[in-house]
Amino acid sequence: MNFLRGVMGGPSAGPQPSGAETIQKLCDRVASSTLLDDRRDAVRALKSLSKKYRLEVGIQAMEHLVRVLQTDRSDSEIIGYALDTLYNVISNDLEEEEQDDSEEENSPKQVDDLGSQFTEIFIKQQENVTLLLTLVEEFDFHVRWPGVKLLTSLLKQQGPQVQQIILVSPMGVSRLMDLLADSREVIRNDGVLLLQQLTKSNAAIQKIVAFENAFERLLDIITEEGNSDGGIVVEDCLLLLQNLLKNNNSNQNFFKEGSYIQRMKPWFEVGDDNCGWSAQKVTNLHLMLQLVRVLVSPTNPPGATSSCQKAMFHCGLLQQLCTILMATGVPADILTETINTVSEVIRGCQMNQDYFASVNAPSNPPRPAIVVLLMSMVNERQPFVLRCAVLYCFQCFLYKNQKGQGEIVSTLLPSTIDATGNSVSAGQLLCGGLFSTDSLSNWCAAVALAHALQENATLKEQLLRVQLATSIGNPPVSLLQQCTNILSQGDKIDRRGSKVQTRVGLLMLLCTWLSNCSIAVTHFLHNPANIPFLTGQIAENLGEEEQLVQGLCALLLGISIYYNDNSLENYRKEKLKQLIEKRIGRENFIEKLGFISKHELYSRAAQKPQPSFSSPDHMMFDHEFTKLVKELEGVISKAIYKSSEEDKKEEEVKKTLEQHDNIVTHYKKVIREQDQELEELKQQVNTLKSQNEQLQTTVTQQVSQIQQHKDQYNLLKVQLGKDNQHHNSHSDTVQMNGIQVEEVSKLKEELEEWKNKHELLQGQLREKDSLIEKLKPSQLETGTEQSSQMSKSSGLEHNNELQKELEMLRTQIQLQSAEIAKLQAENQKLQVMNTSTDPALGDSSATAAKNLELEGRLVQEVKDLKNEVKALSEEKASLKQHLDSSNSTVAILQDEKSKLQQEVAESKKEQDDLLVLLADQDQKLSALKNKLKDLGVPVEDEDDIESGDQADEDEDGDEEEQD
Repeated sequence: MNFLRGVMGGPSAGPQPSGAETIQKLCDRVASSTLLDDRRDAVRALKSLSKKYRLEVGIQAMEHLVRVLQTDRSDSEIIGYALDTLYNVISNDLEEEEQDDSEEENSPKQVDDLGSQFTEIFIKQQENVTLLLTLVEEFDFHVRWPGVKLLTSLLKQQGPQVQQIILVSPMGVSRLMDLLADSREVIRNDGVLLLQQLTKSNAAIQKIVAFENAFERLLDIITEEGNSDGGIVVEDCLLLLQNLLKNNNSNQNFFKEGSYIQRMKPWFEVGDDNCGWSAQKVTNLHLMLQLVRVLVSPTNPPGATSSCQKAMFHCGLLQQLCTILMATGVPADILTETINTVSEVIRGCQMNQDYFASVNAPSNPPRPAIVVLLMSMVNERQPFVLRCAVLYCFQCFLYKNQKGQGEIVSTLLPSTIDATGNSVSAGQLLCGGLFSTDSLSNWCAAVALAHALQENATLKEQLLRVQLATSIGNPPVSLLQQCTNILSQGDKIDRRGSKVQTRVGLLMLLCTWLSNCSIAVTHFLHNPANIPFLTGQIAENLGEEEQLVQGLCALLLGISIYYNDNSLENYRKEKLKQLIEKRIGRENFIEKLGFISKHELYSRAAQKPQPSFSSPDHMMFDHEFTKLVKELEGVISKAIYKSSEEDKKEEEVKKTLEQHDNIVTHYKKVIREQDQELEELKQQVNTLKSQNEQLQTTVTQQVSQIQQHKDQYNLLKVQLGKDNQHHNSHSDTVQMNGIQVEEVSKLKEELEEWKNKHELLQGQLREKDSLIEKLKPSQLETGTEQSSQMSKSSGLEHNNELQKELEMLRTQIQLQSAEIAKLQAENQKLQVMNTSTDPALGDSSATAAKNLELEGRLVQEVKDLKNEVKALSEEKASLKQHLDSSNSTVAILQDEKSKLQQEVAESKKEQDDLLVLLADQDQKLSALKNKLKDLGVPVEDEDDIESGDQADEDEDGDEEEQD
């Protein structure tokens, strides 16, 4: 123990050993001692020396300390000392309080090297990191907390290597996620710092952490700490959220789908009293705004950004941001970042852009938020970063927003300008900034106005109507003319700021305005001073600053050639090309045109949409304008070298393409109409199908009803047979009458079949008539003389055949009508005979009533059938007349012989079937006649029938007298 007292600084009788010797002895004690207490004391002594003698402890003790971690897991105290010692050796965050003054200059570099080297030695054996992960799982505070700190330090020194080891370790990331659920705030907060280092630039670990419910836990911590009013813990959680979401589309989608965007709204609920914002609150809110921007960044996939923008509108987050935007007392940097955030939330989202257009500032009278922001943009006293943010907001509001573009341009048109002057419009502010003496205001206003015209040819034409009153007494000047006038004056006007900035802004506006708008090019060329000014600027040999202006002048001249419709004789394409060749030279012109894309500021502006410049002098190019330059540079270069013949050929090709487009459009229209007709026909077919199904259902119901009637009739017949068995003297007559009743029912069925056949024939004739009517107009238009002559003879022959067949059908129908009349008379006589020869039926009143009712129905139905047959015969006659009148049109209708031959064959087949059916009916009628004769019923001799009737009456009278 005397040795330990010497190491710990206690009194010693002998000479003091050196630090290296002491560390060596302690290491030997850790390695060789068998008692846990001795090893623990030695490790504690190493911990106390590790800050001052970091190098020596690291070199000599690291191996022994790792062995302690492996073998002494049961003692939390020695494990804690070992972890603290390793942390002191590896970490660069500790203050080197005991360093000499002479070493202070080189200390930072040495410290960095030591930490990196010791980390590399420690992680060389991957089992060491795995061992550390298992120790972090321990709940003991003295083990878990130093383990978290050591692992964080390792990630700081050798991040990618340690990340890879943890990633391949089983459940490595999941073990670390448990730190966020620790009830001890110190461990939880250091766990957040550990996860910050773990998730840096590693998408795989970011996904695992996100799916381990990190978003839920971090948002809970932020809420518990007081949102934006919280302390450093909120800041750490926000930084971790940024690591998880930035440039990670999978996690962003998971964040949106998990409805975590809705939980961001309370972050921005600032009170009315915005005075006295703490530095931590400003930092927290700044990070919160950046987190919103991560979700809606223009670099994200368009679909993901759009869905996040919609979610932010529906949950009220955008409304909350606009409230901060219009609030008073908000710090300048928070206001600037809020403007940038609102810009990206509304960029390209029509719903959000419409809402932003409706936001009013809390002023009296209320002014639109856009107007208030534009006032800040053209105010030279506002901070530069704030003006850049407002410009970005205005650009995002107009991005893919034709409605918003139209509203801005409409404020410049003569019909919509407020004559009273009580309110300032956005257009007036832009014009005021465009012609002010501040070059930065000129540039911002020109770029903003160019965005109002972006990809909108209609507004480019409407803006030509804008007239400006330059001075009292002078006539108004168009906006286009005023821009060119200021451009030509150059440095004559005394301006604040860059001399080149104003001209660059105006040239960008003119290039955007004239591109893809021939009318605007004509108006520009109509001023005779414009072309000489451009050629003069391009031809001069100016300094490096002016080269940018020369390049933009060359671009504007090239646009005037490429989009020239040759409506002005003096400024046709060919003449402008000759002017370039004489005064400038084609090669020189192309070289000056290339100055734009080679400029350093052009490359910076092309990287991202947000205008971010280190100083106002660097504010030269707009992001959208760089796209226009990239698109036009090549086509203008080709257009300069084209000859007049090539231009003519190109125009002819354009005209041909336009004609082809017209033809294609025409055919598209025809196809669209045909599609509509097909749809209508399909609907008709469906309707007919449904009607057919309904008719089939009706037929089925009628068949079932007929079957029921037959069953009722058979029951009555059986009952009549039973009654007749009690009257033996009259049995023969009753049987005869029973058979007669059965035959009458058969006659009724046969009449029903005839009726159905006639209806079928009538329907077929109607279908053929409708087919003739449908084919008539088309055949009249498309028929030829030769085909009409050929088809006329065949049509006449076919018509003659149809007439003959109709005559035969009519004759057969008349014969059937006569037969039906005869059968009706015979039926009536049979009924009389049945009633006269069956006295037993009179005894049973119910049975007699039923028989009389049935027979009365039969008589009435036979009469109705006869009337229907007559009506059908009349209808046939009218159809015949109709066919005779249509003979003149048959020849034309037979032009499509190949199509109609099949239909004629089918109709012949159907008519043959009808003739066969009618022949069958004839045979059945004759058979029925014979059956009636066989039954003893005199069918043709009426006198016999009358005498038979008289005899029956006499017999009935005798029976009544006997009764």
